[in-house]
Amino acid sequence: MKYREAVVEDLDDLYIIEQKVIEAERPFNSSIKAGKTTYYDIEKLILDSHSCLIVAEDDGEIAGTGYAQIRASKESLQHDSHSYLGFMYVSPQHRGKGINGEIVDILIAWSHAQGVKDYYLEVYAGNASAIRAYEKIGFQPCLVEMKLST
Repeated sequence: MKYREAVVEDLDDLYIIEQKVIEAERPFNSSIKAGKTTYYDIEKLILDSHSCLIVAEDDGEIAGTGYAQIRASKESLQHDSHSYLGFMYVSPQHRGKGINGEIVDILIAWSHAQGVKDYYLEVYAGNASAIRAYEKIGFQPCLVEMKLST
């Protein structure tokens, strides 16, 4: 497996993967629009100096993704900035091989180089397998978002 920063030439493949992420999350959130929609400004994640989008590549095909983005933290927190992790995806045929953990390690190293030591990500409360995967690499639940639709 080869890990590298994404480039603009990856955009078409990354747009397809984004749709796979959205489709996988629909069972956890009935408010996600039907059909094609978007979560990320992928091109900006590639080009922005405050972001690092990593792809795991196997035989020229993208097998996994993840980004870190340096963001300002709330004034109430001890840290001024943090790294938000997102677009975490590993293709079904590559799951269970430690790819997600390797991507997170790369993103944490990149964030450390930017002077950041605090990391956040979001995962649906009902996505037990994702929660276990993130707990396995050291993340702990911190905040539960509550939702009401009327």
